[in-house]
Amino acid sequence: MDRYVLETLLRDVVGHDKRPLAYVVYLHLWSRTHAVGSKSVQASHQNIADETLLSRSAVQSAIRVLTRRRLLRSERASRTGVPEHFPLRPWLRRG
Repeated sequence: MDRYVLETLLRDVVGHDKRPLAYVVYLHLWSRTHAVGSKSVQASHQNIADETLLSRSAVQSAIRVLTRRRLLRSERASRTGVPEHFPLRPWLRRG
């Protein structure tokens, strides 16, 4: 795992933004993608909630925070389709 995620993102999202559940959701999506060599994962909000033991509304809120912070991009093939989530690592673009 990137040191940035553990050292900087933790303090930023949990400490500054006061959104610890967003950090949990990011870690979960990261473990389902980058940790296994994939760029995205297709998962419903309910599926993420079940796997993280969070409520669906907490997952929805976390995804909004992560999207706003440009740490996550989510796409749907249709309005009712299961989203495909792309955890982003904007810190890699620096330098």
